[in-house]
Amino acid sequence: MKFIPTAIPDLFEIEPRVFGDHRGYFFESFNTESFVNQGINVDFVQDNESLSNAGVVRGLHFQAPPKAQGKLVRVQKGSVLDVAVDLRVGSPSYGQHHSVILSGENKKMLWIPEGFAHGFATLEDQTVFLYKCTDTYSPEHEGSIQWNDEDLGIQWGVEDPQLSAKDASGPAFKTFTSPFRYEK
Repeated sequence: MKFIPTAIPDLFEIEPRVFGDHRGYFFESFNTESFVNQGINVDFVQDNESLSNAGVVRGLHFQAPPKAQGKLVRVQKGSVLDVAVDLRVGSPSYGQHHSVILSGENKKMLWIPEGFAHGFATLEDQTVFLYKCTDTYSPEHEGSIQWNDEDLGIQWGVEDPQLSAKDASGPAFKTFTSPFRYEK
């Protein structure tokens, strides 16, 4: 596994080593030792899967402490524009985002630690998105920020997206009070 640091501290793109031949392919989608060697010592406790068609935007979501979640995300089939926004007050990249194309073809992954909002725009029909989470889902700790907030400047590349009612009404970033603090 190749861990590629982003401009945002603690956020990594991950490229697995894919072995392919006439039968198909094989790759490790997670290896504890590889993560620990990068200083990421996590225990995953929940796996999630979603299916979406092209033009769906999900996010920007987070869970507040004490149920904050780190996520390892990837696409099994199809493709997404995946986005993580740094919500850690005191971080040198507070309010900044990183985006990357994740697809069943490129097999890239994104490690999103606690303290980030996460979302994605689906680029193909029947896209299967996989999440490994460091804590279980907790509706009372769930939060969001406006997916298309101008202050965040995210270029989603989707015209007239399909949104849930919750995602369509998230608070603006400038009115948001973050429950996260940057620790280094």
